[in-house]
Amino acid sequence: MNKLDMLHYVDHTLLKAYATWEDIKKLCDEAIQYQTASVCIPSCYIKRIRETYGDKINICTVIGFPLGYCQTEAKVAECKQALEDGANEFDMVINITDVKNGDYEKVQDEIATLKKVVGDKILKVIIETCYLTEEEKIKMCKVVTDAGADFIKTSTGFGTAGATIEDIKLFKKYIGPNVKIKAAGGVRTVEDFESFVNEGCARIGTSSAIKLVLGEEAKGY
Repeated sequence: MNKLDMLHYVDHTLLKAYATWEDIKKLCDEAIQYQTASVCIPSCYIKRIRETYGDKINICTVIGFPLGYCQTEAKVAECKQALEDGANEFDMVINITDVKNGDYEKVQDEIATLKKVVGDKILKVIIETCYLTEEEKIKMCKVVTDAGADFIKTSTGFGTAGATIEDIKLFKKYIGPNVKIKAAGGVRTVEDFESFVNEGCARIGTSSAIKLVLGEEAKGY
């Protein structure tokens, strides 16, 4: 795979609590130059990015991030504000406590509610695989599918571990045909990147894509 083509799979990400506007502008400039799939940024920057870059940037933001256990109403409010500010894609974190309590219907209802809010925009569902058993991951594949989400996503990048090829293979086996896969966290080398894409990931979430893929070319950008 061509190195520049690899970057088209990337949600170019910066979600650190101390990200400055200068950091965000650098991320956006890189996204435009290298044609990444999106920038994935804190919701507080959506409006400023839209005002600065217009339609040059595909804006992705996070909902209920990073722990996921806020009320559904709070996630709905986040989605509505992000939509108004100009976001096109939404990476929501499930309520993992509901999964651990076996309340899959509640999880599905929440995902379906947020999908209804965002409409034809893209909803990605972060299930935070590092905290789930294999049985829970399999059940979540069905929940995400039945709720009508667009993507299942492995991780926030803030948990104890990130994406693994084993989890991607599991997803492929159990998700529905209309659900795509996003891997996040654990993509540390070009070989990792290619492995996740070759295994079927439609998106890769990483904060180091430019340096990872282009190496010396990205330094000093």
